[in-house]
Formats: sequence, C-alpha cells, structure tokens
Amino acid sequence: MGIYSCLGKNLQEVKESLYQGKSGIVFDQDRKEFGYRSALTGGIEIPNLKKLLSRRERISMGEETQFAYVSTLEALKNANIDLSFLEKNEVGIIYGNDSTAKSVIESIDIVRNKKDTTLVGSGAIFKSMNSTVTMNLSTIFKLRGINLTVSAACASGSHSVGLGFHLIKSGMQEIIICGGAQEVNKFAMGSFDGLGVFASDTLPPAEACKPFDKNRSGLVPSGGGATLILESYESAVKRGATILGEVIGYGFSSNGDHISSPNMDGPARAMKNALKQAAISAADIDYINAHATSTPIGDKMEARAIHDTFKDCSPYVSSTKSMTGHECWMAGASEIVYSMLMMEHSFIAPNINLEETDEDSAKLNLVKETIDKKIDVFLSNSFGFGGTNSAIIIKKNT
Repeated sequence: MGIYSCLGKNLQEVKESLYQGKSGIVFDQDRKEFGYRSALTGGIEIPNLKKLLSRRERISMGEETQFAYVSTLEALKNANIDLSFLEKNEVGIIYGNDSTAKSVIESIDIVRNKKDTTLVGSGAIFKSMNSTVTMNLSTIFKLRGINLTVSAACASGSHSVGLGFHLIKSGMQEIIICGGAQEVNKFAMGSFDGLGVFASDTLPPAEACKPFDKNRSGLVPSGGGATLILESYESAVKRGATILGEVIGYGFSSNGDHISSPNMDGPARAMKNALKQAAISAADIDYINAHATSTPIGDKMEARAIHDTFKDCSPYVSSTKSMTGHECWMAGASEIVYSMLMMEHSFIAPNINLEETDEDSAKLNLVKETIDKKIDVFLSNSFGFGGTNSAIIIKKNT
C-alpha cells in the first residue's frame, strides 16, 4: 500500500500522525478571499514530479493524478513490483475518482479569455476526464489488465477495492492496483461550501472536525491519494510478496432514497452483506473505521446502522476523518490504508475532538484516545451522495 495525505507523504509519516492523533487540517486564506464561508481544508503539498516524470507525462496529470501517482509509487515499491514486472505481466488498475474541477476550469478559462481552443494544450483533455487517474497511470506504468475508473462519490475508493476483490476472486485478474484520489483545490469544493455542509472556520482548524460529537457543525474537505495492491494469494506467495492482509468481505447497497440525505437502512445492509460474504459474525469484528464525516444527520444515521448491525458486540469505533477531514473520492481507499496501519502496528487511532456524545453515538464503543490493541479483523465504511454504500472487511495475514 501507499499513501499521500494531509497526515503525511508516506506510510511512516501517516502512521505516526494516526498514533499521535495529529490533525492535518489547516485554514486556507485563499479560500476565504475566493468567497468560501469556511476556509478549512486538509493541508497537502502538491508533489514535485519533475525528477520522476517527463514533461510529456506531466502535462496530462491534474492534481488528483499527481497524488495517486506518488501513492502508487510507494505501493509498488512495498509490493516489490518494478516496471519490468509490469511490462511482462497483466496487471490492472481500478481507481476511484469523481471530479477534475481545476483542470476543467483552467482549460475553459483559456478558451473564454483567448477565444481559441487550440491554446488549451495537448494534455488538457487527459487532465479533465474523470478517468484521468487510470488513463495516466496505466500509461506510465505500462499496465495491460483491467483499466477502470469508479465514480461513486465518497464511496469511490472503497468500491474500487471491492471490485478488484471480485475480479481477482473470479480468476479474471491476478494483480490489480486499487485506490482513490481527491483534488484539494478551491475550485473542487465551492459547491459543497455553498450547501452549508462545512464546519465553521471560527474554530481552531485541528478542533473543527468532530465526528460523532453532539456539537459537530459539519465536515472539512480534504484529499490526496491512496493505493492498495490487491493480488491473488497464489500469485503473492509465488512472488514472495509480503502479505499485509486479506480482503474477505465486500458489501454494497443503495439507499434508494434522498440524493444527499442518508438513511440507516442502506449502510446497515452494506455492513450485513459484507459480514455475510466474509462468512463471519458481527462479534468477529475488532474495529470499525466509520465513514462519519462530522455532519449531524450523516453521523446519526451511521451510528444507528452500526448499532443495528452489531447490537451488543461493541467493536471499537473511530472516524479518522476527525484528523484528516473528508477525503471524498479518496476516503474509501485511504481509510483502509489507515486501518491497515493500525492492524500492522497494533493500535487504534482516536476519534479526536469527541467531547460529548449524542443519543445515537453514545451507543457505540467510540475511541477517544489512542489504544494499543491487536486488530485481527476490521471493517471500513464508505457512503456517498446518491445513496451509494460500501463496506470492506479485511483480515490480518497470519
């Protein structure tokens, strides 16, 4: 796996931030001047790829693809997969992404100002399509397997892992690069701010995102790139790869309800479907990385869904979004990486800023401070606009 987020530029940095309960949220003055009501965001540096890629390769890559490229480099290195292996074997890519706002706006602004479409440049079309991540990475890494972008709102990254799991399980692929990417620029999140779903920026940035807290006021936008290399067990053993964990369950559902307001039934069905496919009981789950974004209705419905699914089993629950903010199209993949790091290093990261629970969140076994605890099986929830739900269950490799 590999990660590039507001918690750090690699797995080691991110692991330390998770353990310390360190927030990656900052105040962005540029957003305030642009017209945002809330200028909070995950603080992420745009990577400098000049020494890694040619100009021809870079001009086709927007922000989200740059994040995905860096996280994929780390993941491939850790999987002991180099370019020669990729050229000789059929490796696929399924990546979650649901916007390219900055690239689209920049191209249109050039045409609007110059009245000449030829001035947008040869890389503009490849930067502006939703499939920009998979089309660029499949080209750079010479991939010859499945090449697919998943656009499923804030469940995109999670569904990419679930679909990769099924393709490998069916024998159609041996290795798939899965993940999620999210741009962090001001253009991508203006409409969200207009809806009034963001946390107030009158609070200190590190304290603003409060999943499950009674006084939560909204989410904080964030982003980056997260990559997981999924591989059949036989292929991994044959290569001598280090196996971190096993995907054993993927549950999905649609709310079939309101386009933006969540309900309890859809998330509960996704979790129950994942448990059924994994052929385990609710009591076997040690930890749940909750979707919980810090919105009043979203957290309430998820808390009810978790309680309905797990009843008195009381697995540990936390939302890493309390530290990262909502990484949107990336979140489903990054939160699996965060949970994998906890599993690998035997700890549970805290749900920071949790001071007072409400009636629904009080029923959960919420982790307020880091716990040193062995994790054998975890579940990661991801839900998105349109009522798309995904739940992934991963078991520690023994």
